This record gives sequence, structure tokens and C-alpha cells, in this order.
Amino acid sequence: MLLALATRRPLRTAISFRALATASTPYVPPASLENVADAPRRFRGPRKKTKPESPSFYTSRASYYDHLYQLETALERTRRALSHLSLLPLPAFARASLPPAHHLWRNRQSLSAMFSGSLTTARYRRMITVLADLEECARIASTAGHTALSDTIYPVLALFERHDKENVLSRTARKHVPLDRYGRSYTVGKRKESAARVWMIPVREPPAFPAPSAATPDSSMGTSDADLLAPVVEDAFEPSPAASSRVPVTTTTILVNNVSLNKFFATPADRERVVRPLKLAGVLGAFNIFAIVRGGGTTGQAGAIAHGIAQGIVAHVPEVDSILRKGEMLPTLRLYSFSYTPQPNS
Repeated sequence: MLLALATRRPLRTAISFRALATASTPYVPPASLENVADAPRRFRGPRKKTKPESPSFYTSRASYYDHLYQLETALERTRRALSHLSLLPLPAFARASLPPAHHLWRNRQSLSAMFSGSLTTARYRRMITVLADLEECARIASTAGHTALSDTIYPVLALFERHDKENVLSRTARKHVPLDRYGRSYTVGKRKESAARVWMIPVREPPAFPAPSAATPDSSMGTSDADLLAPVVEDAFEPSPAASSRVPVTTTTILVNNVSLNKFFATPADRERVVRPLKLAGVLGAFNIFAIVRGGGTTGQAGAIAHGIAQGIVAHVPEVDSILRKGEMLPTLRLYSFSYTPQPNS
């Protein structure tokens, strides 16, 4: 029995080797099957990973971060170009003199649809901040005369603006207030539940009296009453040395419902709110103002009158429009002098 088992094992081994030697499928090394499409997966080797086209491919909001990255890159390159042109950093007074911005960005829902995903308030504000900085750089380049740089920025900003921008800005544009033939302006101001109608008239300078002729004692009998009163009138209007050293103050009138400003508004804050537009524009004492206000309380009435006064100032002095919109005080207040000649009726 043991002899039989000892003789069978070499026989089986020889049969197995003979089966391998006579197999119909030859042996192929796995390394040679890496480029064969029909080869099994285990013989193709490790799978090669392709590099994503977007750097934010693995984030949950790839489209948003792609746009944000491109805008930040454009902002950085624009600032670098402005610095090379010595336009940045810009002083505060030069930045304040830039033309006002006329942009109207898309809202959060519109940008969410553009990026194919919801946007949080923080992400939306971050996007708007970058757009505002890029638009300011475009205004700096356009004002400095480098239109080639600004023309490359405005098409990018147009992608993030509302499609009805022109219609909205035309509705919110300030309407031109015409002046009548006497140089008076008529405006309507509103605040809360109050409405005010405001008339503004430029203050005219006092008439200049002619200098009297030197009268001799022999010719005094032939002079008229006007010639005798001329020296008295001249002395009355001639400023004294002490008065000439001071800044002249023009007497103006502000009437509200046919009552003086101090009597109509008992609170100093309300009176200050009324004259604030005049102080901001530097025209305090240059107009006579008559207002009729109705509705609301004293705070709303003061705000309505101030609104009407601001519109009237822009009608007379259009260059102070941006100052009144920003609400910043001028460094030095100056008093405008108006000389208006009434035109005859056409």
C-alpha cells in the first residue's frame, strides 16, 4: 500500500507539468498587457489620474470659486497696471473727485442661478466687494485717460450687472429743474409723510451808487436834492476799516409757511437739518427760500424741506450734485454770488 502511494505522486506531478506545457493559451507577462484595451483590469496596471481643469474641482461650488478666482486675478493685474502708471495709491481728495459709479449688480438669486447653486449672504457680499473694487479701478483708468485699460474691464463687469440697468438708472436719474425768467427754482421735497414745496431765489447784490462830483461853494446853489444827498448815502454805504476786515454776510430769508425758520422749528436739530444742504454745498446765505410744508411731524417736515432745498441747489449750481449725494462737508465753504438779469417776456 505504501509502495503504491509512493509511485502515484510523481505520476500526478508529471501529468500536471505536461498539461501546462501542452496548454492552448500561452503565458503572457502582465506588464505587456497594460496598453491592451481588452485585457482584464488586473493586468492593466495602476489607473492614471488626470488633472482637473478647475482648481476648485473638489469644492461644492466650483463655478462660484472659478468666477471669484478670475475676478480677483483681474483685480490684482489691474491694480498692478495702475501702480505702474503711478495712479495707485490714490490720495483721498483725488478719490473723492472721481465721477460717481453707475453700476447695478445682480441680486443674490440671479447670481445663484448663474453659478448653478445657492449663494450665502457672505459669499454674495464677497463677490460684490471684488466687483466694486474692479469697477473703481476702471473709473480711475478712464478718468486718467487710459481708455484701453478701462475698455477691457467694463465687458467683464457687464456680465454681473442687471439686464435692465439702463431702464432702472433712467427712472432713478435726477430730473432737471428749470429756472423761470426771474431765476427762481421750484422743487418738491418729501420725507416720511411730509411734503414740502420750496421756492429758491438767488440773493442779489445791493445796487452800486455813483460817486458824487466835487461841488464848489460857488456852485452849491445850483445843485439838486439828489446831489446834496449823494455824500450822505455814500457815507452810509461805505464800509468802515473795522468792517472791511471782516467777511461780508448777506442777509437772507428762510420762511416756512410764511413764518421764520426759528419760529416754525423750535428744536435746533430740525433747524440744522433744514440748512444742512446749504452748508454742504457752501451756499449758505446765497438764496432766499420760501417753503410750504404739509403733513407729518416736525422731523419729517424738516427733512422734506431739506430735500427740496437740495434739489433747488442742484438746479442753480449743478456741480455740487455729487457733494450733496455723498453728504460730505466741503473743506472750505465758499459763498456763491449770483448776478441774474431778468429777460423780457418772449
